[in-house]
Amino acid sequence: MNRHVFKLRVLGVLMVAAVLAGFSAAVMLLWNALMPDLFGLPLLRYGQAAGLTVLCRILIGGMPFGHAAHRGFGPDGRDFARANRLREKWMNMSDEERIAFIGKEKDFRHFMRDRFSQHHRFSDDERLTKDAPPKGDCNE
Repeated sequence: MNRHVFKLRVLGVLMVAAVLAGFSAAVMLLWNALMPDLFGLPLLRYGQAAGLTVLCRILIGGMPFGHAAHRGFGPDGRDFARANRLREKWMNMSDEERIAFIGKEKDFRHFMRDRFSQHHRFSDDERLTKDAPPKGDCNE
């Protein structure tokens, strides 16, 4: 059993290395085909592409280690558990409770949009007066 676990771990490390090598090659080929012509950026070597692949994985995808990474959407599975709780709560609601719940969600979304969005900071009248040129006979 101990030898079997060792073989599985070695196989896992080799698989991760093969996937990293494949993604790094794809990143390098795509970068070198597109970026120099489009943006005037320098060509990437293979090691730089591997580093960029790892950096993107850390910044965008997190670092899932262990078995917790496979339980749900997030690194510890909390998002999956939350979605299940919400679904269970929704299934146990009456129609009136569902309508009230949807209304609360809409109110919250509108509050967040109005609070943090640049688009809804001013009313239309305030925007028009703020962006309009100053009135006066300067150019006449």
